[in-house]
Amino acid sequence: MPKLMIVLGSVREGRVGSSLAEWVHRVAEADGRFEVDYADLREIALPMMDEPNHPRLKQYTRDHTQAWSRRVEEADAFVFVFPEYNHSYSPAIKNAIDYLHSEWVRKPVGFVNWGGNSGGTRAQAALRPVVASLGMVMTRGNIEVNFPGAQIEGGVFEPNEQQSAVLAAQLDEFVALDAALKPLRG
Repeated sequence: MPKLMIVLGSVREGRVGSSLAEWVHRVAEADGRFEVDYADLREIALPMMDEPNHPRLKQYTRDHTQAWSRRVEEADAFVFVFPEYNHSYSPAIKNAIDYLHSEWVRKPVGFVNWGGNSGGTRAQAALRPVVASLGMVMTRGNIEVNFPGAQIEGGVFEPNEQQSAVLAAQLDEFVALDAALKPLRG
């Protein structure tokens, strides 16, 4: 059973992202094909990159980096749930990615992002070359949510039909990509 890590990349107080990430978590758990690891970057609280060595060397000196490395290494696929900030992705997601290197290689990744009018499109466009340079494989379908507060009722994100369909397709693709990529990670 592949291990799917859901990475919540919003750390602000009052964030709407937790509702979106919890939706992804509920759907992935109910799907039954994944072991799910929910990684809230606010709770993980990685300091701004503080390792003295380049991540590709895997010579980590800090306990928090070693713990993060083990967790990411154990994951087979990722959903990054993140906001758009100033036409790009959140600094928390960038910092979490940059802590590591080989732990990401040849693993599938999908995005659930949000913003205003753009729905987070620019954040997604900015993150694509970063994950590609790490050797991650993007899912074809990704979810962009315009003004997500309008879809949150009582703290719970209520997806529309298209968002639900794209998330289901993402989960299908994670299973297929994991089967294809896992032998290459060995």
